[in-house]
Amino acid sequence: MRPSTKAAILLSLTSVAVAQDYPSRPIRFIVPFTAGGGGDLIIREVSQRLTARLGQSVVVDNRTGAGGNVGTELAARSPADGYTLLMANVAPMAINTAVYKKLPYDPVKDFAPISTVGASPLVLALHPSVPAKDVRGLVALARARAGQLAYGTSGSGSVGHMAGALFELLGGVKLQHIPYKGTAIMVTDVISGQISFTFGSALGVLPHVRSGRLRALAVTGDKRSPAVPDLPTVAEAGLPGYSIVLWYGLLAPGATSPDIIARLNAEVTRVLNESEIRSRLASQGVDAAASTPAALSALIASDLKKYADLVKRSGMKAE
Repeated sequence: MRPSTKAAILLSLTSVAVAQDYPSRPIRFIVPFTAGGGGDLIIREVSQRLTARLGQSVVVDNRTGAGGNVGTELAARSPADGYTLLMANVAPMAINTAVYKKLPYDPVKDFAPISTVGASPLVLALHPSVPAKDVRGLVALARARAGQLAYGTSGSGSVGHMAGALFELLGGVKLQHIPYKGTAIMVTDVISGQISFTFGSALGVLPHVRSGRLRALAVTGDKRSPAVPDLPTVAEAGLPGYSIVLWYGLLAPGATSPDIIARLNAEVTRVLNESEIRSRLASQGVDAAASTPAALSALIASDLKKYADLVKRSGMKAE
């Protein structure tokens, strides 16, 4: 037997043995965003159920900073043993490569996709005093007040910022972008009338829409949200071709064993197929959905191209 063949067989047997023993200690999910945000709430729902299924604690570790780059780099540099995973979204995995001059990680080479976890449109919501009753009315108002109408997002280069940039491009308008260091304080300022509107996460915005403190005009995805089926998409309501989706995915450091990836994918899929968790997340505007690792890889590749083009066309930069 050739030495290279023998080495390959030994490596394969070792990988299988590791996967059979996995997990033998607690697992850490790094979330590169603040506690209480959309991704954080979703992964806490998932982690509770995975703890029961895997027989080991699954601990959520929020590591914030630089638009998700801090926590994402930490995950990329962690041992590829299946015990440190990343709960990411479209920003650090696709948008940040376009808005930052240099990233401390490669979203393709440094990670092994496990599964999507869910997806949600953003919600275009206004302070009730804004005299726009629909998307076309908001476009007309923005044209009349060129550069004066302010919208808030959870940060410069965030998915909300992308939603605003695409709105400007397709609507032929100029808006004033106000970046915040998180969703909560931004939504508070929209409610108080400090800024006019937001492209905010469904989790952060819908409770205030339901209470009447904000008025929703549309959702940003390519289909209506089951949580608010009466709200049209932005594309339906006046800007054809408009689509921005906030998706969440679970990834491991790049050299993680394929057998561990397969085990995690199977368990995440079982969790997300539970009717209770699907209903709980759907009520908050999140479509819980698992995928194959290959499908998540393809989604990342597609969005890398999409947002590189949007950033180039809009001239956006991380502020």
